[in-house]
Amino acid sequence: MNKPLTMAQTKRLGVLAVHSVDEFVIAVPNLEVAEEFYSLFGLRVEREGDALGLYTYSSAHRYGRVILGPKKRLQWLTMGVYAEDFEAFKNHFKAKGIPTIASMDPSSSEGLWINAPDGFPIQIKVCEKSSPSMPPNRVFAPESNGAGRSPNKSKVQKVHPRYLSHVLLFTKSVKASLAFYEDVLGLRMSDSAGDDLIAFVHSPHGSDHHLLAFLKSDDYGFHHASWAVDSIDEVGLGSMQMAAAGFKEGWGVGRHVLGSNYFRYIQDPWGGFCEYSFDIDFVPHTIDWPAANHPPDDSLYAWGPDVKPDFGLNYEASGQEFVTNRTPTN
Repeated sequence: MNKPLTMAQTKRLGVLAVHSVDEFVIAVPNLEVAEEFYSLFGLRVEREGDALGLYTYSSAHRYGRVILGPKKRLQWLTMGVYAEDFEAFKNHFKAKGIPTIASMDPSSSEGLWINAPDGFPIQIKVCEKSSPSMPPNRVFAPESNGAGRSPNKSKVQKVHPRYLSHVLLFTKSVKASLAFYEDVLGLRMSDSAGDDLIAFVHSPHGSDHHLLAFLKSDDYGFHHASWAVDSIDEVGLGSMQMAAAGFKEGWGVGRHVLGSNYFRYIQDPWGGFCEYSFDIDFVPHTIDWPAANHPPDDSLYAWGPDVKPDFGLNYEASGQEFVTNRTPTN
């Protein structure tokens, strides 16, 4: 089991910004299927009333919640802020003319609630920073000393991700989303590609290269959650662990250009993805990242297999029903 994970509470002075994606909430049509999938992926899944809580084995933090609904659908995002910034955010929203809305969480009325440009709710809540405050852990095989450096397959243990690195959302307008998350929530662009195609944002209080990303679609939706692991071996072993359970569809193993991380995406039972990610770029709270717009052909991946044809398809909005192609196991 992984060692306990703690996140330093770094803060860029004089900057009003959210510090973390505290939690994502999605609906799916079958909680038993969701419980099995996320457990197989390596998360700690807890039954919490009529919902599932998604945790890692390294932290007590709940990174996601899954509730029952007629189809897969993004419900809301919860963004974390420091206690000393909460009143400033209230005043900031008033000055920007951003109306607050009623809580969408039947279990809590905590924090402030506003609508994203696409129409889904966002909760602003005081909480500890759960996004990383230092570069992610990077485990490499030791130098040879009379023995091979590869792990023995017979001794391989189940892969358990360390923390939620980022979430990628579908959006009707990348430009409008980028403007909102920068101007209203204080996030900063890391990189983008094309004209209104995709963009990545980080927290100025310190985070991975992106804690949120936006991909152009006809409507909002939840594309994937990316979970950090400690080594490239764990990316590959996680892929094998899911394939052995029948989840062979996805994309990777490969390496991204923007963010630099090694990846393997596992397609979930509703057409979205869960990503094993290793060695993503990190943006400290002490620097300004040199943001840039990149050509699409030079922004997705440096190497890896061809992109899965439906990788960019928003099944929440396309009208197409995803039919799981899980391979039965013996």
